[in-house]
Amino acid sequence: MTAKPLLTTGQIFTMSFGFMGIQCGFALQNANTSRILRSFGADVDQLPSFWLVAPIVGMIVQPLIGHYSDRTWNRLGRRKPYFLTGALLSSLALIFLPNSGSLAGAIPALWIGAAFVMIMDASFNVAMEPFRALVADNLPDSQRAKGFAIQAFLIGVGAVGGSYMTSILTWLGFSTVPGRDGIADNIKYSFYIGAALFILAILVTVIFSKEYPPEEYKRYQGRQPVEKEKTGLAEIGRDFRKMPKTMLQLGLVQFFSWFAMFSMWVFTTDAVATHVFGLTGSYSTTQAGNHAGNIVGNAFGIYNGVGALYALCLTPMSRIFGRKITHAISLLAGGIGLISIFFAHSATELYVSMIGVGLAWASILAMPYVILSSSIPAGKMGIYMGIFNFFITMPQIVNGLFGGWVMKHIFGNQPIYSVVLAGFCLIAGAISVLFVYDGGAIRMQQEKAGFYADQQT
Repeated sequence: MTAKPLLTTGQIFTMSFGFMGIQCGFALQNANTSRILRSFGADVDQLPSFWLVAPIVGMIVQPLIGHYSDRTWNRLGRRKPYFLTGALLSSLALIFLPNSGSLAGAIPALWIGAAFVMIMDASFNVAMEPFRALVADNLPDSQRAKGFAIQAFLIGVGAVGGSYMTSILTWLGFSTVPGRDGIADNIKYSFYIGAALFILAILVTVIFSKEYPPEEYKRYQGRQPVEKEKTGLAEIGRDFRKMPKTMLQLGLVQFFSWFAMFSMWVFTTDAVATHVFGLTGSYSTTQAGNHAGNIVGNAFGIYNGVGALYALCLTPMSRIFGRKITHAISLLAGGIGLISIFFAHSATELYVSMIGVGLAWASILAMPYVILSSSIPAGKMGIYMGIFNFFITMPQIVNGLFGGWVMKHIFGNQPIYSVVLAGFCLIAGAISVLFVYDGGAIRMQQEKAGFYADQQT
């Protein structure tokens, strides 16, 4: 088996550039879906049920896409056909979601909007999943921390653009007054621009990055990426049962992390409107409610911006402290940030709270994959990255099923307490990661020790 060649920083950027477009669309969804659905008539305790679409679709789609992308090779490559297909479908969903009210007739706008959220999430997952596998495909172990860190940086850059989009358009003069269908122009045109950026960013990766063809891949991985004799759900089940020990242990860390992020995305807009700004009544269709939504978009932009910069620090930090300690520190900072929102009484204080969230978010997007990739068998990157998505979607499904009930019956319809609970979940994740077996880090330490021993002899 031949060692993979090192890639330049420019090549690594190009390889993950499309993820920036995906995250721009994802950030638009995170910052605005709750207020769009609220404008169409959803109650705050119903929001988790509508957000359930995303993790359920991801749980189904990502393992399938990972499985079949491991077995694909055509003129576009192995992962690229999925990037492009997902980008086209996602862009269409981004265009139609804010126009659900105009399309309503016999079917209420709320259900049309929920349907487009489902299409959007399925398409995001088609485009997103292969990017994780592409980094692991193309980079040797020694560059994977750098590769996933650069990917997290680009994700952050795209998310900053998506999060700030509605405020930027407001500054440019687009109307913030909800129209006849309940959606203001600054929201609608943000989604149109996001759709265009999504396509353009994906095209950069498709056109300018390379993938190893099957024979060359075999030389680096020791096996062909395609196994035609084993296909479909049966092998996905076999791979699931044989998942590496490290993946299973990381599953608990991911449960706490993604339960927390789901709560933040679903409830922050209403938590800020009611707890920080003191709005009451049907505020979701008022200018004051739209302003609160823009503030949340800005806050999400801050955590994504901080995450983009912090992602560049993860590689040197992991060398100094180790991968697990780095992730634990980051999650702890995020937990403190979310809990501190309870004490925020202005936009500025909210923005400060989001700094810690940004540290956690960058690490969530990078460090689990760095730890995991070293434990995955050669030729199984796509399927195991897809299976790993179970540990992202399952906590969101649990939250979607019970989060609304807890918020209504235990927290008295005060969404701020769901955000505080999310903070404690991130702290639990920080503790859990300390018990994960990181075989890749151990191997690198042994190789380094062996190198120094050879130098001395």
